[in-house]
Amino acid sequence: MNSSIKKLLAAALIAATCVFAAGCGSSDSGSADKKEIAIGVTAGPHAEVMEQVAKEAEKQGLTIKVVEFNDFVQPNKALAEGDLDMNSMQHQPYLDNVVKNQGMKLTSIGKTIILPMAVYSHKYKNISEVADGAKVTIPNDPTNGGRALLLLQQVGLITLKNGTSVDASVPDVVNNPKHLEFIELDAAQIPRSLDDTDLACVNTNYAIPAGLNPQKDSLLVEDKDSPYANIMVVREDEANNETYKKVLAIYQSEPIKKFINEHFQGTILPAF
Repeated sequence: MNSSIKKLLAAALIAATCVFAAGCGSSDSGSADKKEIAIGVTAGPHAEVMEQVAKEAEKQGLTIKVVEFNDFVQPNKALAEGDLDMNSMQHQPYLDNVVKNQGMKLTSIGKTIILPMAVYSHKYKNISEVADGAKVTIPNDPTNGGRALLLLQQVGLITLKNGTSVDASVPDVVNNPKHLEFIELDAAQIPRSLDDTDLACVNTNYAIPAGLNPQKDSLLVEDKDSPYANIMVVREDEANNETYKKVLAIYQSEPIKKFINEHFQGTILPAF
């Protein structure tokens, strides 16, 4: 084959490739409303709810790709870097901490679910029975430790220096009329402390494996207005994206609320 023929074949191949690429491009732009929306979630309740949201969204012409992660770090990193469009796996205090310490330009566009923290006891049947000097286990990490203290303050067991701060810690307790003794443990260990202490502040994700239902077995439980409600997060410059707002509206719709209430039986609550 001489060189002129080779050149002609090469030119024809390049032209065909360009036509094919152009055809694909026009197809995508012509069906922008069917663009796949990648949403990051953590495995478990967040993933289960989002799968239902994806089914509802499909009825409305939106395609959602649910991307599962096994930690809380990667979903924000992937969103900030543009590998995800949205994520649904964290509460506001956690996001605030990420934005403050890592400088990620992410923001919430609305609430999703709450995995409520609750106070359990094998000794008391009612929070009013708590005796002087009772031992109370709370998580030893800053986020959940403060969450436990706010919950105890809610019923007047303690008073915090800044009563609304999610950053509260034991030294911030300025009034402790029952002289509660705080024992700080890893959050995962707290359910096992119930036989040795009087009260235990347990996150739902650790309560469920321990056979504890926050609505049925606890003395005190967070409600949907807790500052620890989970949120839908996007990049700051996409906060007004109408498609993402539509996804949030589907999440906050009656079919999804019904699924959450029936599927989780009160262990997880709609926060909207």
